[in-house]
Amino acid sequence: MSHLMITPGIKQDMIVEFLECLDEGVHIVNVEGNTIYYNKVASQLDGMPADEVIGMHVLEAFPSLTHKSSTLLSVLKTGQALEEREQTFMNRKGKRVTTINRTIPLRSKGKVVGAAEISKDLTRMKELSDQVLHLQERIRHPRGAREQEVKRFYSFDDIVTQNPLMLREIERARRAARTHSPVLVIGETGTGKELFVQAIHRDSPRRDQPFIVQNCAAIPASLLEGILFGTARGAFTGAEDRPGLVELADGGTLFLDEIHAMPIDLQAKLLRVLEDGQVRRVGGTELRSFDVRVIVATNEDPLLSIKEGRLRQDLYYRIHVVGIHLPPLRERPEDITCLTHYFFRKLKGQWHSPVNRIADEVMEAFVRYDWPGNVRELEHTVEGALNLALEEELQLVHLPRHFQAIEPTQVIRMKGSGGCLREMLWDVEARLIREALEEAGGNVLQAAKRLGIPRQTLQYKLKKLKRG
Repeated sequence: MSHLMITPGIKQDMIVEFLECLDEGVHIVNVEGNTIYYNKVASQLDGMPADEVIGMHVLEAFPSLTHKSSTLLSVLKTGQALEEREQTFMNRKGKRVTTINRTIPLRSKGKVVGAAEISKDLTRMKELSDQVLHLQERIRHPRGAREQEVKRFYSFDDIVTQNPLMLREIERARRAARTHSPVLVIGETGTGKELFVQAIHRDSPRRDQPFIVQNCAAIPASLLEGILFGTARGAFTGAEDRPGLVELADGGTLFLDEIHAMPIDLQAKLLRVLEDGQVRRVGGTELRSFDVRVIVATNEDPLLSIKEGRLRQDLYYRIHVVGIHLPPLRERPEDITCLTHYFFRKLKGQWHSPVNRIADEVMEAFVRYDWPGNVRELEHTVEGALNLALEEELQLVHLPRHFQAIEPTQVIRMKGSGGCLREMLWDVEARLIREALEEAGGNVLQAAKRLGIPRQTLQYKLKKLKRG
């Protein structure tokens, strides 16, 4: 390895030791394109021993690359850094490798004397994304079958709720389903965004056409563009002519989840595609028309995302033609009870569990809990409890530890009485509730304020009163 310019007091072997500790591959070449440094991770990534690569020209070490496709040689030629550039090549063992590279020129006295590259391995992620596109394409164009197998989508009837706000949003979504307008679904994680999206597609004129889903946070930014818009042969080494999700969804619905996680520059390209109704594959020149209904979801307040630079304002106006806002479960106390019983019946029926009832203390703990994970957390909590319960009643002991902080009322038998303290306290509590409701004219919220308890707690107690 040639000598590097080192600040006094810092030795060259210290720099090398640091570079060897990195999790990324590091490849440095001189101005002729010959390798002068190649760390252990790069060696593992490319499947080539470092001593074979040191001193070798880039194109000799990686014959599948060209002067145009090699990021190192491109930087040597232009003197301009490359950020987040995807590169696919064949290593000397014949294995296809995909990396995302950051490549910078090395200068001395203003003159380019070499180039350094830091690479992250995306091979497995690229393979998985290619498989996803291949499967989506097979679904879009099935072979040997006249009709696609119809996937069961959720319908609006599958949404379990008694909450007025949720019922209003369901009605808005039903109306939107009959149109072709873009829809933005806003709600915290676990509130049921995809359930709504599937129901919209199922109720729409596009119900028999493709329904394509992509989570924008699940794929590295460097791969997402090709997945969405497709690739043209020669766009980069190993690139093939392949349609993206926009083309595969033609005639149907494209659902983009966590839109705020999409890189800002890619949001600009998406906006242009949506405005024009045409898409150009990465590396291609041909414009392809499409007819897609776009539904987008986010678990953040979009106005906050805009303010903090995660969402383009112009894209927001384009996708927010119809807005569906799903309130979190903590703001839907009446849904906690009905959802708990719904999941209880559903899961109990699947497992033939011996449990046939839920203890009052469990329901009270559920009503008082904030449910940061929303409906999804509630379902998993019921599922976990049914896994542990062997008795006829689902009890606090079967719940995760943080639920057990709400202890059930102690049952203490009163001397010389036919009842117990628990029953006597409940009689007093029931009388106070009735009086508060009467004074509040039947208004539950006002009655709860008079009693000094949360409205959801009062609603739970009212249901208990109705059961006798």
